[in-house]
Amino acid sequence: MDIRGRRQSSNVEDRRGMRPVRTGVGLSLGGVLFLVVLSMLGINPLPFLGVATKAPEVQMQDTGQPYQETQQEAGLRELAAVVLADTEDTWNALLPQYGVQYVEPTMVLFNEVVQSACGTAQSAVGPFYCPLDQKIYLDLSFYDELSQRFGAPGDFAQAYVIAHEVGHHVQNLVGTAETVQAAQQRVGKVEANELSVRMELQADCFAGVWANNADRSRQLLEAGDVEEGLNAASAIGDDRLQRMSQGRVVPDAFTHGSSEQRVRWFRRGLEAGRPDACDTFQARQL
Repeated sequence: MDIRGRRQSSNVEDRRGMRPVRTGVGLSLGGVLFLVVLSMLGINPLPFLGVATKAPEVQMQDTGQPYQETQQEAGLRELAAVVLADTEDTWNALLPQYGVQYVEPTMVLFNEVVQSACGTAQSAVGPFYCPLDQKIYLDLSFYDELSQRFGAPGDFAQAYVIAHEVGHHVQNLVGTAETVQAAQQRVGKVEANELSVRMELQADCFAGVWANNADRSRQLLEAGDVEEGLNAASAIGDDRLQRMSQGRVVPDAFTHGSSEQRVRWFRRGLEAGRPDACDTFQARQL
């Protein structure tokens, strides 16, 4: 990818270097009433304190020192900011054509652990989007895992990951995420997993839509970039991950789609360049 001289997004929040601090143990309302009843019955409530408490709360604390990034991390941070900026250009132009105003998400950079509106998450969960605060969370060390463990190196593979999470933000803005979440509560686990797969494949397709526009309108892509993106989509398919972790494939447990499906829908968005080509929910065959 040619990112030289490209605009970097201002919607980047750098929380790297912050450390998690347990703020104590909280009591739920039910727990308080439980201890009050015990006390009224003449029973010492202290031995039951652990039963009435909820899990320790975690907050992120600023160490007061600027994060000392390596040269490699600085390059990855610049790439992430450029990619986010380019997705802003793409979706600010596309979504109003469908009657939706694009609200730019924030990307939070962190390491090891982070607190989001969706809860506390560790780096092991990988990059994720939280619809409650409309933020994308990314530990840049994930890119080492993407390259070394999953065999998907390259700057465009890294860009694909961000564009996929931005795709989830688009789904949130247009109401798809809320509709799917409500539908998942009414069906069994297998059906809910299938809805999740359709959501993820649509986000892959939206990533392809961005790539199409980034190349056609701003010539961001270079030779080999598309292959890197397709390789990344294939590398994190559910079937491949299941083989790596448990040695067998269980299609009913898919939540993101097979390698073939992820490649197919990313390619569809890449070739079409339009979000209306990404209706995975009406597709008979994924």
